[in-house]
Amino acid sequence: MSNKVNKIAILTSGGDSPGMNAALRAVVRTGLYFGLEVYGIMRGYSGMMEDDIFQMDSRSVANIIQRGGTILKSARCKEFYTPEGRAKAYANLERRGIDGLVVIGGDGSFTGAMKLQAEFGIPVIGLPGTIDKDLYGTDFTIGFDTAVNTAVEAIDKIRDTADAHDRLFIVEVMGRHAGYIALHSGIATGAETILIPEASTNMDDVIASLSEKEKRKKLVNIIVVAEGDAFGGANEVAKVIKERLPKFDTKVSILGHIQRGGSPTCSDRLIASRMGYHAIEALLAGKSNVMVGIVNNEMSYTPLEIAIREKDVIDEDWLRIVKILAS
Repeated sequence: MSNKVNKIAILTSGGDSPGMNAALRAVVRTGLYFGLEVYGIMRGYSGMMEDDIFQMDSRSVANIIQRGGTILKSARCKEFYTPEGRAKAYANLERRGIDGLVVIGGDGSFTGAMKLQAEFGIPVIGLPGTIDKDLYGTDFTIGFDTAVNTAVEAIDKIRDTADAHDRLFIVEVMGRHAGYIALHSGIATGAETILIPEASTNMDDVIASLSEKEKRKKLVNIIVVAEGDAFGGANEVAKVIKERLPKFDTKVSILGHIQRGGSPTCSDRLIASRMGYHAIEALLAGKSNVMVGIVNNEMSYTPLEIAIREKDVIDEDWLRIVKILAS
């Protein structure tokens, strides 16, 4: 590999996800192994603008692989959306001679990275750090597996109390405009109904299904709803059910930001480490403006613009599986 960069910086931006620290650790130590100077930027693009940048060594990332969150912290920065803001941010990189950038985050973070590259020519590599799994070009995103397992653990516990009282629980999980957390956690916990943005929600069908189950004396039911579902989330679904099926003892549980925290799973630590290593390989090979991903267990490099713009389509098989297994 030919060394085309000498000093790199790394930042975490947007919503945090378990495994960001593992990715950060891999980037730093791989960069140092190949003789690069590595700098950390605190609080994402805000820290870049405020010159909150420091040099990192191997000890800077010791004992963090098992920690959730991000030691570099994260923030949103409206000023960075302006050309003046980006010029100010880049000046702080240029003053240190930083000639490569690794951004761990989601679509908003990648959008900022693309603008920085387009305006100033600095090579940028993106790592998909988001629990939502809403980026095209990778089978996994850093943090998704942990978020799903957190949701599964919570829903399992909710089913216990639902069973004790013959209740219907409507559980809302995160995911923004993507339904992957809802789909995976719902199937894994035997949810009777899963509502996701990728499939239209027909409340008549939901009511009919619950009514049929009531006739069979099946009074314990779990409905998993993605927060981005077009119908409006768990509270809106509960409102309709309570009006049309008042006999059901209906409760709502919104899991919220618990899904963002916690120690990353083995899977998230492994993919974060693998992606972090290949981010440095990509920079040294002269790649730029791409997201490092894993497709069919092979490394892939997707242009950031495509990773943001294109969307994976949920296979109809998954939806058939949900319907059949919940019958």
